[in-house]
Amino acid sequence: MYKRIFARESIVQDSSIYSNLDYSDLILDSASIVHYIAKDTALEVFSEDILAFYSRRNFQSAWFTNNSMSNSTDAFFSTLNDYQINFEDPSLARPALISLWNQAKADSNFFAKNSEERLRFELGLTSTFFQYAQKAYFGTNKNPKDLEWFIPRKKKDYQHLLDTLVQSPTSYQINEPVNDYYRHLKSALITYRAIEKQGGFPVVQYVKGLRKGDSSEHIPLLKLYLANTKDILENDSSMLFTDSLYSALKSFQSRMGLRATGIPDSLTIREMNVPVRQRIRQIMLNMERLRWIPEQAPDNYFLVNIPEYRLHVFENKQYQWSMNVVVGKTATATSIFSGNLSVVGFCPYWNVPQSIIKNEMLPKLKANPGYIYKNNLEVLKNGKLINPYSVSWGKYKTGVPFVIRQKPGPSNALGLVAFYFPNSYDIYLHDTPAKSFFGETNRAFSHGCIRLSEPEKLAQYVFRNDSTLSADSIHVLMNQHKEKKVRVKPSIPVFIGYFTAWVDHTGKLNFRHDIYGLDTKLEREVFGTEKLMQ
Repeated sequence: MYKRIFARESIVQDSSIYSNLDYSDLILDSASIVHYIAKDTALEVFSEDILAFYSRRNFQSAWFTNNSMSNSTDAFFSTLNDYQINFEDPSLARPALISLWNQAKADSNFFAKNSEERLRFELGLTSTFFQYAQKAYFGTNKNPKDLEWFIPRKKKDYQHLLDTLVQSPTSYQINEPVNDYYRHLKSALITYRAIEKQGGFPVVQYVKGLRKGDSSEHIPLLKLYLANTKDILENDSSMLFTDSLYSALKSFQSRMGLRATGIPDSLTIREMNVPVRQRIRQIMLNMERLRWIPEQAPDNYFLVNIPEYRLHVFENKQYQWSMNVVVGKTATATSIFSGNLSVVGFCPYWNVPQSIIKNEMLPKLKANPGYIYKNNLEVLKNGKLINPYSVSWGKYKTGVPFVIRQKPGPSNALGLVAFYFPNSYDIYLHDTPAKSFFGETNRAFSHGCIRLSEPEKLAQYVFRNDSTLSADSIHVLMNQHKEKKVRVKPSIPVFIGYFTAWVDHTGKLNFRHDIYGLDTKLEREVFGTEKLMQ
């Protein structure tokens, strides 16, 4: 996944183009612009952008040359139309502007004869652009933190983007302030809209025990479905379970996060029978999240996708490799945020969070303080070890004024190595003695931290350029039963994200389940009361 989620370098417009250039022979009255904005309270939020845009242009028209519409008007109306169709958003419909546009198409002198209509068209298009850009590139006005998203969202420069549209419509898409994964999902959205228009996916029947080499009257529908999703490329409507169907099923299962067995089991058929309408909604919700992500990323970074249960490694903006992870249970969900990996702890102590002490340990300590020794724990007060039997555990209800930590070793909850990136959520990456969970398809079992299936490999990667930390020395540090912390220089950005639909580094569209219910929450924000997803 995520081969180039932030990889495309955005093109920064040269501000020198505003120096004494003539864009148009049509000059606008600044007072008329202010008056136009004042008449429509909906434009108040964009007033600074509109005024600044025209001020930099010396109040020259953006959409006219010699009283004739520029090519950029056609380009923008086409963009608006595509947006309204793909995202089913009628809020940007502008019938009055389209009427003027059509009149000007029919009569080349229309705007020359109607200066007031020309001004209305000019400022109407400009204000509509800023409204469109807000929706298409920034997304919901709701604070993402209210949607459990704590990766900072950066402001985008729509004035420069509009400059690009009116000066060079053909290069507009290159300058769009979105990352490549947004572009890839947008292409997938268009494809799924076409499938919906053709009647949607066929309903596939589950047939128990169906295997390669079998024949069944239900197989042609299986092949038809997989042809729609491009998992199978050959045109075959026979009833034979072919090698191609077997490979196509494995491809589909992999894209859904299922075990790639090539067998159309009940879980596979259930995913196939998710309506195309629901898949479209899922794509759109994740495009909304992708609007919140910066256009560019650091050269090297780690990305954890919670619903996918995987960590991905990027170097020089290119996907390198990935591993399975375990994330937080629904009750102790892993937070969505970003940080910088700065320290690796070999054979770490585990400082038990107060939440775990309160909810899990206190009842056991009240029953038997020997629980501390049995679980290789120790109690500290003001940095000094104390005897757990000397503590009146019964008087504590909401927490304790002590540090309880687990000593290094193979039974330690953090395993043999932990990767720390300072954050207020007390979440980090670490090894675990509970290896069996990595074999599960759904891997939400932790208290919130992210458990790694290949921690030693990650440690070797982090220190790959450090000649003092070879693979052998890292292995020794992980098994010496003595804590040692090593600083990571330079630190490595870590992004903890939540995507239930994306296009991976092989170009395949993936879907996953909404394990924390965040799609449902976002759906209410994006689509209002019209509910579709289950």
